Amino acid sequence: MAQHNDLGDLGEKIAVKDLNSKGYQILELNYRFKRDEVDIIAQKNNVIVFVEVKTRESDYLGRPEEAVTMAKQKRIIKVANHYMIENNLELEGRFDIFGIIINKNRQEVRHIEDAFSPQW
Repeated sequence: MAQHNDLGDLGEKIAVKDLNSKGYQILELNYRFKRDEVDIIAQKNNVIVFVEVKTRESDYLGRPEEAVTMAKQKRIIKVANHYMIENNLELEGRFDIFGIIINKNRQEVRHIEDAFSPQW
């Protein structure tokens, strides 16, 4: 497996641990619809949370969460919509981003709640 995949997997594990510590229930990991994917689907109270995790070794080229472009947001929203319909859920949905920087000298985790919303 490529090193960037290992880093991404580590970032997702860190995000899951953080979410669990905050009382979220993890429903799905790497949920796919067609060619798109949501890294983590979690629930807290009556809110379904769709989480994108971006992990980098540094912020030299910008913060990791800045890599969640408008195009990526639209793909996440499409997957989330499918998940809600497929599971017949009528709960509130929310989109969070984890921006994680991890290297031998530093580990920084930013959980951005309600990072973006559907633009219908």
